[in-house]
Amino acid sequence: MQRRLFARYERRDVPRRTMRPLSSLRWYIGALLFLSTVINYIDRQTLSVLAPVLKEQFRWTNSDFALLVIAFRVAYSFGQTASGRLLDRVGTRAGLSVAVAFYSTVAVLTSLASGLRSFIAFRFLLGAGESANWPGATKAVSEWFPRRESGWAVALFDSGSSIGAALVPFIVLAVHRISGSWRPAFIVTGVLGFLWLPLFRWLYRSPEEHPRLSPEERADILQNRASAADAPPRHGRPETGAGGGGPLGYRTLLSLPQTWGIVIGKGLTDPVWFFITDWFAVYLASRGFTLEDSLLAFWVPFLAADLGNFAGGGASSALIARGWRVGAARKLVVVLGTLAMLLLIPTLYVSSLGWLTTCFAIATFGYAALSTMILNLPADIYPTRSVASVSGMGGTAAGVGTIAATYLTGVVADRYSFAPILMGASLVPLIAMVAVLVLVRNNAATRAGVVSEI
Repeated sequence: MQRRLFARYERRDVPRRTMRPLSSLRWYIGALLFLSTVINYIDRQTLSVLAPVLKEQFRWTNSDFALLVIAFRVAYSFGQTASGRLLDRVGTRAGLSVAVAFYSTVAVLTSLASGLRSFIAFRFLLGAGESANWPGATKAVSEWFPRRESGWAVALFDSGSSIGAALVPFIVLAVHRISGSWRPAFIVTGVLGFLWLPLFRWLYRSPEEHPRLSPEERADILQNRASAADAPPRHGRPETGAGGGGPLGYRTLLSLPQTWGIVIGKGLTDPVWFFITDWFAVYLASRGFTLEDSLLAFWVPFLAADLGNFAGGGASSALIARGWRVGAARKLVVVLGTLAMLLLIPTLYVSSLGWLTTCFAIATFGYAALSTMILNLPADIYPTRSVASVSGMGGTAAGVGTIAATYLTGVVADRYSFAPILMGASLVPLIAMVAVLVLVRNNAATRAGVVSEI
């Protein structure tokens, strides 16, 4: 029954009449993915912006607030592996449609929460629904963009996270100020997904069947997204999913060092970003800055992250255009981004809001550039039919790391301060950098055509 349900979402007859092609249609698709990520982050960050208000009303400690964050992360983490596999089986259009409808409904219903337990339940459900966004967007990039442009495309949709995080304080605080209550803020932000969904259903189809795609753009996409990994292995029988059919089996994926490089890379860097998105308002308050007085400071690091997405994607694409190998171009950005994240350490020693904001901005710029590269690696390396699976596994690793980091943040912040947390957030990404440099490499699987050269 479940398969029939998703098949009904996915099947649509291509119109018989000739439709005028849209020029550069792939970038319209990229814009849709960007908007989806913006909405995704607005929904999840509504709670973080309202945290000081909710903590006061419900008398939550930092440890209580950490439980809310963990509830979201548990569902989001393990949901990414499940949703990634599901997307590879049912398709991007069906998978994202169901996911956005589900988490938008949950976001609206959060306005009915009455205490810690109900908030935990709604945050868990929201995390389960939102887990499909990154595997789905990464899969869409692998379907729609030539390899030379995939860095830009990933930067575009991933930048939606920082744009959404930057916009949400203005939206949420405005609704809270006008209504005098936190409840309408969840309704207003939750409705945004329902506004996006009809546009996505109308425009998104695969390049092979899209009626508005020109023959020239279709040929460019299909020819240049293809790689050795999309062809059957040259030696022996293909394993499940190789050379056609379903995605590569988990045994194959987990036997590849490239997979572990991506998993470790995301698992040890994403917790830094989620610390900033979930705890930044609380951290500013702990330093004596009110959210109203430091609204610009709250906004600047997320704008810097947005710029970092495009800087990382653009720099790697420019290097590839100059003849660099894909792997070398991606890894250079990973190294530079990791070094920039060391700027979280000086935030402990500066007292002015301006310098604190500057250090956070440089660190989030570096994180975003690095993150864009790690997000791009599944599309660089794996067959299109397995991209969401690998992306989801990386997302699960990131979620597990974030859950552990979130729990420690609540405990350490209550007992000591944020100083040990910021030290770790600066230094742990160095391990992730080494994992990407060492494990993401060409090997026997590359030579056999199971995955692409990097």
